[in-house]
Amino acid sequence: MKAVTYDKYGGNGVLSLTERPVPKVGPGEVLVRVRYASVNPVDWKVMSGGLDAMMDTYFPVIPGWDVSGVVERVGIDTPEFTAGDEVYAYARKDYVHAGTFAEYVTVPVRAVVAKPRSLSWGEAAGVPLAGLTAYQSLTRLGTGGGDTVLIHNAAGGVGTFGVQIAKALGARVIATASEGNHDRLRELGAEPVAYGDGEVDRIRELAPDGVDVVVDYIGGVLDTTRAVLREGGRHASIADPDVLEAGGQWLWARPDAEGLRALADLADQGKLRVPVAETFPLERVADAFELSQGGHVHGKILIRVSDE
Repeated sequence: MKAVTYDKYGGNGVLSLTERPVPKVGPGEVLVRVRYASVNPVDWKVMSGGLDAMMDTYFPVIPGWDVSGVVERVGIDTPEFTAGDEVYAYARKDYVHAGTFAEYVTVPVRAVVAKPRSLSWGEAAGVPLAGLTAYQSLTRLGTGGGDTVLIHNAAGGVGTFGVQIAKALGARVIATASEGNHDRLRELGAEPVAYGDGEVDRIRELAPDGVDVVVDYIGGVLDTTRAVLREGGRHASIADPDVLEAGGQWLWARPDAEGLRALADLADQGKLRVPVAETFPLERVADAFELSQGGHVHGKILIRVSDE
């Protein structure tokens, strides 16, 4: 099968399009013929060696953790799926090796569910990691009706999902972002607040008694969180371990079939949109990484692997 691989840590120059064996399908796994994958910043951070202290790596590595596609084959003891099922998944394994930027990938059944009916193959591939990060951070904090939620970096990949999910959970959403993104956030139902000097005052104008929930999708904003969180409020970060010392939660999205089903339901109810920034063919993963590394992308970066 065709796959993008790298055989050492480094920058985008270590990526190459290669031929790899089709993965073996173990018990409780499905082999997915990949239609689309999507890029997340963690993909090139892993490639740089940034997670080497956390996860074992076995070279050559096929990057990519998001996928949409069709079940090609199932392993033993896998009654949940049959060949031909249309699925999507957060395909992160417990080690770094065989990802989704390839024609085929194996996924444990705990991480794969039926593809949302209302989303295209590309849109579906853009959901799993960013969508689960937003969903798990909000639901673990017990977000619900009557809550006022502050989302840091609300215009980013995770934040865009966070705004929509928080609204679907019945919360009021205050969203920090640069002014150029405010109209887009208003369309999603958020009340945008500009970054920079006076940010705390602007948040306090909207929520004089403080906010109930804060989710941090950027890091470096703990002082702001503390300043606006009401007594007894809940907060979490995906980017700042110091949140633990401040009584919050430090989160990393887990593969979670139940969460993916919930996201699919929201999409099929018209409550979750997936903005797409650009789509690249498999052989241009390096270009997709370069775009992601620029840090100013509005929407998901997709990798088209197969149209069939």
